[in-house]
Amino acid sequence: MVAKTPEGISLENLSKRASVYIDPDCDLYLELQYLQSRADFNKCTCFDLSLLAPGKKPNLKTFQDVQSLIQQGKKREAKLVLRENSWPTNSPIRSQLWPALCTQHHVGKTMLDGFYWDMVNQVFGTTELPEKPIMLPPFVDSTHCLPYHLTRKGRAVADRVVSVLGYACPDITYSPTLYPITAILLHFMSEEECYHCMASLVAPKDKVFITQTKLLYEVTWKTVMQIAKKHAKSAVLYLSRLCPGQKSERIFMDWCWWILGGLPFPHLVRVMDCFFHEGIKVFYRVALAILILFHKHSTATNSEWDADTIKNDIDNALPKFCKNIPVSPAKLLRTAFSIRALSSTYISRIFLKTEMVLKSKSVLSGSKQMVRSRSSDNLPTSQSQVNVQMMSHTLTIRELFTLWSWLPVRITMYQPVLLYTTEEHGCSLTTFYVRVEQHEPTLLMIKTCNNEVFGAYCSSRWFERNLKDDRGQRQAYFGTGETFLFSLYPERAKYPWVGIEGDKGLGHASELFMAADSKMITIGGGEGQAIWMDENIRFGKTDRCQTFNNPPLCASGDFEIRVLEVYGFVECE
Repeated sequence: MVAKTPEGISLENLSKRASVYIDPDCDLYLELQYLQSRADFNKCTCFDLSLLAPGKKPNLKTFQDVQSLIQQGKKREAKLVLRENSWPTNSPIRSQLWPALCTQHHVGKTMLDGFYWDMVNQVFGTTELPEKPIMLPPFVDSTHCLPYHLTRKGRAVADRVVSVLGYACPDITYSPTLYPITAILLHFMSEEECYHCMASLVAPKDKVFITQTKLLYEVTWKTVMQIAKKHAKSAVLYLSRLCPGQKSERIFMDWCWWILGGLPFPHLVRVMDCFFHEGIKVFYRVALAILILFHKHSTATNSEWDADTIKNDIDNALPKFCKNIPVSPAKLLRTAFSIRALSSTYISRIFLKTEMVLKSKSVLSGSKQMVRSRSSDNLPTSQSQVNVQMMSHTLTIRELFTLWSWLPVRITMYQPVLLYTTEEHGCSLTTFYVRVEQHEPTLLMIKTCNNEVFGAYCSSRWFERNLKDDRGQRQAYFGTGETFLFSLYPERAKYPWVGIEGDKGLGHASELFMAADSKMITIGGGEGQAIWMDENIRFGKTDRCQTFNNPPLCASGDFEIRVLEVYGFVECE
């Protein structure tokens, strides 16, 4: 006889369903197999903790208990149940609980069965998992694609869910937490259910779960830092003494990775139980709890977390503490939810104030202290750095410094503005011209699907493609010798005009700077084109050309465009 839960899910199917994507060597899978041989599902919805350890049986709520509270609109009561019921990591309750918690936030009509697979077919042309790696959307941070013991197949499924989500939600421009949350969900549900959950979390009714722009990502860590100064004051002062100045601020930039990247999986799963109901404020509270516990244990007698150890490796101190956190999941949550006077209203007020300050800085042009502060080393102003960090999907600050050193000196006195990006404005040459053609100069930045980064500084307006010569014919090429090419990754190099040294006897082929029409854009010519892009701004090619005497800017010569960004430059008043 096959054991079943009261909901009719057989233990065998549940184990397959929950662990199909999980590495067999991880603890969660081993626990599932152990419980499969011993659990009696005829009496309870969730696994009984007494099967793992002798002692008093915890009186855990069932899925029906939580579902009933949600259906009756008793959100506060449901919140308390989720906070207090320490279902074990392997409990099958989450295969029903998590989808119910996520989809309660869904806006509009419930997605029809098969909707996800129709999307998969539309994006990939098949529902079969491809053998080659799936190209992830540009909003994903590849350094934080945390797999949580997923198998190779499991990671491919996570890649596919995230890719389809990127296709369905083109407004997402930067969301590094989206991939890890997808991977966590896949431990307890099918691929289709996972997609429906994520779709609910990225467009919820009234809560924030996942930030989706660089600006809001920065707002979150600054919000954590602000509320920590009040509600984890001793811990913040302790860290400030160990790393004075900007270093303590830098610690908070990684706040969400203390949770998603640092906590042991059983702790993380219990945090997510609450997160899927209450939103990002749970992460804020848990981050503060981590700070409080870190301070308590690092200042205790005979602690391994002495001041010198922390000071010598301050960037990794909190992540290391989280990986070996000396309290149970229940104690972590008790610490988080016992912080007094930390209301949702207060957190929202700090969040909105921080967002307004950052938005005002991003458009600020009248502050004298932020203008013309360029040093003799030709560095970008602090405001230029802020602008590019907020706007760019391709540039790091180090790359910005490199690029800034190549610009004409007079241009470095201006601030960059993002005129066009495929991330926000779509992939259309028509839109490109509408947004860009009247600006002079412009900076084109290309990131390929192989993560190569290169581009061109274009000295003249793209509108000049429409100008006619003395005979009434459109000129094929335009631009000046100030135009140059550059490569930032994997190589860093600048390729100026070959005539920059003053040798003017190079012939017409060395002065083919810019060309464009309704079907393509070209930069550089003569025995090849340095950069050519098609009308859909999707595919391009690069060759050596006589104008810049450059090598091909990417290894294959042909490339697929992941992101195109075009910057203009504005004078500060």
